[in-house]
Amino acid sequence: MNPTETKNLSTSEIDASCRVPLLALFGGAALWLVVGLALSLAAIMTFHKPDMFADCPLLTYGRVQAAANDLLLYGFCIPAGLGVMLWIFARLSQTPLCLPLVPIVAANIWHLGVLVGVVAILIGDSTGFAWLEFPRGGSVLLFAAFLLIAISAVATFGQRKERELYPSHWFLLAALLWFPWIYSTANLFLVAWPVRGVAQAVIDWWFSNNLVFVWLALVGIGTAFYFLPKLAGRPLQTYYLALFAFWTLTLFGTWCGIPQGAPVPAWLPATSAVASSLLIVPLIAIAVIAVKTVRGSNASCKGGPFCYVKFGTAAFVLSGLMLIAEACPQISRVTEFTWFGPAQVQLQILGFFTIVMCGAIYELLPRVMGFGLPFPKFVRPQHWLFMLGIVLWAGSLAVGGVEQGMKLGNPQIAFADSTNVALIFLRAGTTGLLFILLGSLLFAANIFAMTFKWKLALLKSLLAAVKAPLTIPSASASLRRDKEVKS
Repeated sequence: MNPTETKNLSTSEIDASCRVPLLALFGGAALWLVVGLALSLAAIMTFHKPDMFADCPLLTYGRVQAAANDLLLYGFCIPAGLGVMLWIFARLSQTPLCLPLVPIVAANIWHLGVLVGVVAILIGDSTGFAWLEFPRGGSVLLFAAFLLIAISAVATFGQRKERELYPSHWFLLAALLWFPWIYSTANLFLVAWPVRGVAQAVIDWWFSNNLVFVWLALVGIGTAFYFLPKLAGRPLQTYYLALFAFWTLTLFGTWCGIPQGAPVPAWLPATSAVASSLLIVPLIAIAVIAVKTVRGSNASCKGGPFCYVKFGTAAFVLSGLMLIAEACPQISRVTEFTWFGPAQVQLQILGFFTIVMCGAIYELLPRVMGFGLPFPKFVRPQHWLFMLGIVLWAGSLAVGGVEQGMKLGNPQIAFADSTNVALIFLRAGTTGLLFILLGSLLFAANIFAMTFKWKLALLKSLLAAVKAPLTIPSASASLRRDKEVKS
């Protein structure tokens, strides 16, 4: 066997070791993505027709919107990111996934925790803290599941054949440490042994920023830095600039998230504003790396995974610029308490992370499964539905938020009129959200069909093995084997 065949065999073995864990993570993530977007659509419809769900307390805006946000973040983003992370670690380490049974068990525990948390929110048992609404039962399950997956990922990293670290290693390893730190800290000080007073709001703002912006950025950019060079057919540009982007992102991103109008000591919003303004440094570095990597590439886009990752990276830079704008005191006077903030969050979650993960999954899953996508023609329409939906959804919320803020700042305009002005933009945003939901259905159809196809093939192979006749060696063959043993 020549070296090329040995390398291919090793790659197939690595992919096969990730098959069941990734199916467990991606299958639940695809389901939660569809359900989360459906609940988001139900929540936004209450602004168009407030009495639509008046007789159903489970579907009031406060409960549905919180459940939708947590389903998108905890239901899709984190398990999808962990699945992609496991595969990247195995590929970069050139070794099969270590402890493959552990992430399978952890994936089921994670999805159970999400189910427990969402049901608790809908029945009114939420903690009341943004992005931390899951009660203790759901939070404990999520934390335990994450630690189990992290053990498998770290063990695989420790078995790597190549000792030199790739830039994706830095971002993904930091993400493995980041989530347990911020999630345990927030739960201890807000849920288990809650602090008093305004410190609760400060801790929640710190946690929300570190989870929604920093953690998603670490996993999303780490994934993009792995797939962009592979899909473009060019090496990542440049190694030291990527290292610089990593350290500046983790250094400045941690201090952001305190609103300028927050009723806290003045140094907290001021520190957050300075740190947010310094985020321009890693944003420029990431943009330069991405542009230099894809520029001059002969790889065709055509709505495939390459387009997903490129669009998601551009959306991250735009989301970061919006975060910087929110921290500017002159701009925050207009945008605070409007739809501009939710627009930035939705662009970060759906426009950046979700699209990058979908592109990564479309690229890696056929390799892991050993056969192509059941519906390959769904990939391109999903890309256009996602892209158009994000532009309408996040763009409408951002423009409507600015218009709403300008009306709120005018004392001659009644408060009701200033809020009603955003309804026009919400209608366009609802259309965009519907497009994203349709794209997620196409994505889920590919994931579920691929899982069903694999399970059907596995069942057929098991039935064939059961029905296969037993081969009983003949007497002459047994005598001949005995003589060979004696001789």
